[in-house]
Amino acid sequence: MSKANWFLSVYAGLLTLIFLGGAVHGRTNTADEITVQRINIVEPDGTPRLIISNHAKLPGVLVRGKEKPLDRPQAGLIFLNDEGSEIGGLIFGGNKDKDGKVRNSGGALSFDRYEANQVVQLIGVDDAENSFAGLAVTDSPSGTDVRRRVWLGRDDDGAASLALRDGDGNKRIVMSVTADGNSQISVLDANGNTVKELLP
Repeated sequence: MSKANWFLSVYAGLLTLIFLGGAVHGRTNTADEITVQRINIVEPDGTPRLIISNHAKLPGVLVRGKEKPLDRPQAGLIFLNDEGSEIGGLIFGGNKDKDGKVRNSGGALSFDRYEANQVVQLIGVDDAENSFAGLAVTDSPSGTDVRRRVWLGRDDDGAASLALRDGDGNKRIVMSVTADGNSQISVLDANGNTVKELLP
């Protein structure tokens, strides 16, 4: 082998090593910034476990890896259980309509029952139609019907309240303090009639 051929062989080998080293390093290196529309975190068998997405690519409801269409006007994170079914999420959004009214403004962190509705939700909404924030605990005995059991938060009227409900979703005890400082505790029957009240 001539010196020229030897040099070319060594040169080609070094370039190959540098290229391979750069490729491996690029795969394991961290990045200061990435720009994507959606990230899917999956198990080794491909089962989805976490989806981070913008509004346009946010999926509908996932059940065992299959999507059921649902229009969501938000972006966020969708949590999935071991079987690829939605088990909660963190969503957020907000925009103004053509008349300048704020629409769909707010966010929520929720946790769901197994293949059913939410059981715990931390939510805040402040738009043209609603303005409330708080913690909600919910039952859904059949998996589809939703019965709120506990609400702790600020209501649309500005009052801070704690409402405890029975298994049918009827308010039974309500503690509230209005924005101007009026407070009361009410005990109600299953029909919503006040049976006892504590006022200042």
